[in-house]
Amino acid sequence: MTTWVFLRGLTREARHWSDFPARFRATFDGEVAPDDILTPDLPGNGRRWHEPSPCSVEAMMQSCRGELLRAGHAPPFKLLALSLGGMVAVSWARRYPDECRALVLISTSLRPWSPFHERLRPSSWLTALRLLGSGGTARERAILELTSARAAELGEVLPAWTAYARESPVSRRSALCQLLAAARFRCRERPDVPLLLLAGAGDRLVNPRCSQVLAHAWGADLALHPDAGHDLPLDDSDWVAQAVRRWSRA
Repeated sequence: MTTWVFLRGLTREARHWSDFPARFRATFDGEVAPDDILTPDLPGNGRRWHEPSPCSVEAMMQSCRGELLRAGHAPPFKLLALSLGGMVAVSWARRYPDECRALVLISTSLRPWSPFHERLRPSSWLTALRLLGSGGTARERAILELTSARAAELGEVLPAWTAYARESPVSRRSALCQLLAAARFRCRERPDVPLLLLAGAGDRLVNPRCSQVLAHAWGADLALHPDAGHDLPLDDSDWVAQAVRRWSRA
């Protein structure tokens, strides 16, 4: 079996996947074993909070890839990645196509295909700046309200998210570098691997049009959730897993 690698986005870490890996495995009816899903953290986040985050997507990719290889995880991998993690996945597949069996990109955007105001909606700029501040419940609530279309229903995640921010604080410098890396990254040519894009029509952070334009430009498959937000695995984990399963079998 090919190992899945799940990659998170801006200032988020592996624990923010919550029960999505378990739901993903359940959807695949035993085709994906517990050891077949890896959830590494990008440098500067989670278990690697003490490391400075690189200011380029390429450097993030090389760091994440190197960590997995040193731990004995052998490619090829299937990459499922959210937002900034999607850019890391694209960089990986472009640089090392033999190591990537498939890409699933969730709520991502790329230069030169989408303008800045679609890649980061103007209404989200103030909250994005709060990523540079210290962690706390107010900050995590602002992030939840920005990234989830179900924030009112999902408030129970806030104590855990606040604890993550306290235990593994993302530095202001690392948050800024991640924002800059995402803003600067560009990729015109499609990675030479099977590619699925997923987006939520209720995304308040990134215009879902970014995924639609990219899917059209690259001739990739696209599934659009009718009302979920930026964090699709949080808002509707079963929908994401089922979409990937249908696509994988097709």
